Amino acid sequence: MEERRGAKPSKVEDEEKWVYDSSLDHKGNVPVRAQTGVWKASLFIVAIEFSERLSYFGIATSLIIYLTKVMHDDLKVAAKSVNYWSGVTTLVPLFGGFIADAYLGRFNTVLASSIIYLLGLILLCMSWFVPSLRPCDTKSCHGPRKIHEVVFFLAIYLVSIGTGGHKPALESFGADQFDDDHTEERKQKMSYFNWWNFGLCCGLLLGVTLVVYVQDHVSWGVADIVLTAVMAVSLVIFIVGRTNYRYRKPTGSPLTPMSQVLVAAIAKRSLPHPSDPAQLYEIPKSEKVHGRLLCHTKNLKFLDKAAIISAQTLAEKPSPWRLATVTKVEEMKLVLNMIPIWLATLPFGMCVAQASTFFIKQGATMNRNIGNGFEIPPASIFSLAAIGMIISVTFYEKLLVPILRRTTGNERGINILQRIGIGMVFSIATMVAAALVEKKRLGAVESDPVKGSHSMSVLWLAPQFVIIGLGDGFTLVGLQEYFYDQVPDSMRSLGIAFYLSVIGAGNFLSSLLITVVDHITEKGGKSWFGKDLNSSRLDRFYWVLACIVAANLCVYVFLARRYSYKNVQKVAVVADCYEGELEKGGPMA
Repeated sequence: MEERRGAKPSKVEDEEKWVYDSSLDHKGNVPVRAQTGVWKASLFIVAIEFSERLSYFGIATSLIIYLTKVMHDDLKVAAKSVNYWSGVTTLVPLFGGFIADAYLGRFNTVLASSIIYLLGLILLCMSWFVPSLRPCDTKSCHGPRKIHEVVFFLAIYLVSIGTGGHKPALESFGADQFDDDHTEERKQKMSYFNWWNFGLCCGLLLGVTLVVYVQDHVSWGVADIVLTAVMAVSLVIFIVGRTNYRYRKPTGSPLTPMSQVLVAAIAKRSLPHPSDPAQLYEIPKSEKVHGRLLCHTKNLKFLDKAAIISAQTLAEKPSPWRLATVTKVEEMKLVLNMIPIWLATLPFGMCVAQASTFFIKQGATMNRNIGNGFEIPPASIFSLAAIGMIISVTFYEKLLVPILRRTTGNERGINILQRIGIGMVFSIATMVAAALVEKKRLGAVESDPVKGSHSMSVLWLAPQFVIIGLGDGFTLVGLQEYFYDQVPDSMRSLGIAFYLSVIGAGNFLSSLLITVVDHITEKGGKSWFGKDLNSSRLDRFYWVLACIVAANLCVYVFLARRYSYKNVQKVAVVADCYEGELEKGGPMA
């Protein structure tokens, strides 16, 4: 066993047998490549993601309907409540990702957060079935029962906390099953994010069709029981697959090495830059290295001073607070380089927020009969977004990527930021389509106040849902891949949390924009957000969003063209480096 643990790859056959990427098997040994990881492990992980998305979207897409129909909230209040919950749900992963990377490890974080998630679902069931906790269900009721309101929000925020550890740790844990230094597994990892989202969309589809149908035609409580049972079964499946997984040890707080780089750079701010970057300090090649080494890049040169070897550091054993390695400096640069990209993707998150609030509420006011007297629930129209994303991901993976690989020589087909930018164009088109449809719906209400928008089929909303789904296949998948790939290797759960925080911050910004627009338009005479949709002017709000995203896209393109990707040292050739968007020595645009 010690021979396995201490062996170093010396032959191609040895590297094919063992996985030398700092991962371990369930017994703490170097993993056997043929017995662990890749798709055999990822399928267990995708299974629990499927059930979690089923539960999440079963709750999220119907939440605004529940708040207005069962709890009798005003449209504006309900939309803000949904945005706050969605925002918290997608920002809490920043804490969950930090805990997973620094202390608990990804497997343990997924396990603990899944149990919290399950407790939230159980409490949700109790809020419907326990007589003293039930909502007010009489027609004369104009507000929620306080006890039900407290228990209901406690339940859904427990789900938020569960999602906070579940989402960042699970997705990065799945990606950990592929070895970046193995050519075939590296290509499989590029497909992993596409098929991860394919499975996610399948869970979403069932959540917004089957579960929502049960909510609308049977009982909200029965739907909660279904979600709880599915989550419990998938948790068992996840635990059963533990012998197939590859694990990573938590590496401690990622804030510590970044602080060390900053302190060391400030302490040596007066020292001149060396003419040759090779003179900067790096771990000797003879020493055992945990993780991959990064090559020097030319941006943010001030931080390079942290790696300058001064006379003082030569005279004594260097402290990490006085001397940082090139790799630690480059990791700090990676995080700082991400901040402008993160900010530039927030308007996209604002567009996504509309799909689970106003888009769903629009569907509730329209004719939902689709033949033979069958009426689809309002939230089920969201399934078109999932179908659009499935089409987009499948088209990209099976048709577009092979063609682009041959054309550009890029393993990914196009680089990650280009993929994200394409999706942003779709989000502009979504808002334009939504504005035009809402204008037509309001016209129908004005021409026939009695029948109102019920004269319009809910399928009029299909374009905006399909377009946003197609765009998600580019931007959402691209964001997942970008934040996983471009963060330091020790921060990959946190990287997925950064992606989720784009959606979370977008929800909060959407709520802020609603408040600002409401205040400004109310001063002008009449608010764009009335008691209901028919007294509102959502079409104008959608045009404002389209303009914001279009203006932001120009800024994003400027930043993306100047972005410097992660620069990793190759394993086979010690002094050679390659960038994340370079392959076989050729540049990739």
